[in-house]
Amino acid sequence: MAVRAIRGATQVDVDEREHVLARTRELVADVMESNKLDQDSVISIIFTATQDVTSVAPAVAARQLGLNDPALICVQEMHVEGAMPRLVRLVAHVDTDLERDQIQNRYLRGTHTLRAGIPSVPED
Repeated sequence: MAVRAIRGATQVDVDEREHVLARTRELVADVMESNKLDQDSVISIIFTATQDVTSVAPAVAARQLGLNDPALICVQEMHVEGAMPRLVRLVAHVDTDLERDQIQNRYLRGTHTLRAGIPSVPED
C-alpha cells in the first residue's frame, strides 16, 4: 500500500451554493470511483476555488458524501489573469495499491484543457 496524490477539477456554471456542492460531489465521487477508493482510503483532500466561487466551501460536498474522517481544507486558488473562471480543484491523498501510472486524475466539465499537452488526461 502506498500514499498517492490524485488531482481533479470541475467548472461551475454559477456561484450558487447547491450548484457548487452538486458539481463538487460529482468530482469527488468520480475521483473515488475511477480509482476504486472507499472512504477509509482517503487521508485528506485539499480543495481550491477560484476567487469567483464564494457561496460555499467545497469541502462541505465531501462531508455530504460521508467523508467525515479525512482531513479536509479549502483555500483560494491563486488569481492568474486570463485563467479559467469558476473552478473547483482538488488534490486527494489516499492509501492505495495502485501504481503511480495507474492513478486516474479527473477533469470534468471542460477542465481537461487545464492539462492540455500532458499525456493521458481523460476528457469528461
